[in-house]
Amino acid sequence: MNSEIQKVDRAPVKLLQTFYQAVADDLEMLMLLQDREPDWGILEGMRDCNFPKEMGLKLVSEEGTTAIELMVQAVNSIPETPESAYLDELAADYADIYLNHSLQASPQESVWIDEESLTCQESMFQVRAWYELHGLAAENWRVRSDDHLVLQLQFLSHLFANAESENELTTAARFMDEHLLRWLGEFSLRVANRCGTAYFAGVVLLTAAYCEELRELMAKVLDQPRPSPEEIEERMQPKASQVEVPLAYMPGMGPAV
Repeated sequence: MNSEIQKVDRAPVKLLQTFYQAVADDLEMLMLLQDREPDWGILEGMRDCNFPKEMGLKLVSEEGTTAIELMVQAVNSIPETPESAYLDELAADYADIYLNHSLQASPQESVWIDEESLTCQESMFQVRAWYELHGLAAENWRVRSDDHLVLQLQFLSHLFANAESENELTTAARFMDEHLLRWLGEFSLRVANRCGTAYFAGVVLLTAAYCEELRELMAKVLDQPRPSPEEIEERMQPKASQVEVPLAYMPGMGPAV
C-alpha cells in the first residue's frame, strides 16, 4: 500500500517536470527567433519541426490561435531553397525592430516603464538583481541591456529548465508580473503594426500570446489568482523612506523642524 501511495505522489511531480521542460524549450525557441537575424538554418529548422504547431504548450486563447495562424502562414511562405532577397528582407526588418529602433518599439523594458522613456533606468537594475539572485548576468549590458526582451525570455527559460517544485513556478510568475508582462503586449502590438514582414509580426504576437497564456496556466497550477495591473503598479512603486528630522531649538522658541 505504501508503494501505491508513493506512485500516486510521484505522478503529479513527473507531470510538472514534463511541463517545466516543455515550457523551457518553447521559451528558448521564442528567444532564439529574436536573438539574431534569421539565417537559413533557423528557417529550415522551423519548417522541418512544424513550428509553431508542435510547441509544448498548446495555445487556446483567441490571441494565441490568431498568432499561431499568422506564424504558420509565415513559415509556409519560407522558400524551399535559400533566397538572398528573402533573407535580406528579414534581416532589414530585424534591424528595424531590435537594433536601430526605427519602429519606435524598443525591446527594452525601461523604455516602456520609465516616465521619460529612457533606456537603462530603474527597471533594468531590478531585472539585473533578479539575474544575480540566480547566479546569472548579462554578457554585456552595454550591447544588450539586462531588461532586453531576449534576456528576459532566456531567464524565464532558465527558471523553468531548472525548476524542481512549485516554488520556482511562483518565482517565474512574480518575475513575469513585475517585469515582462508589464510591457510585452504593447511592444508586440506596435511591432506587428509597423514591421515590414509577416514573419516578425508573427514572432512578436506569438511571444506575447504565449507568455500571457502561460501566466494564466501558472495561476491555475498554483491556485493563486493573477494580480491586477493596478496591484502590480502599486507594488512596483518606490517606497518613500521615513527619515527622522532632528529637532532644532532656537532661544525663546519651542521646537521647530
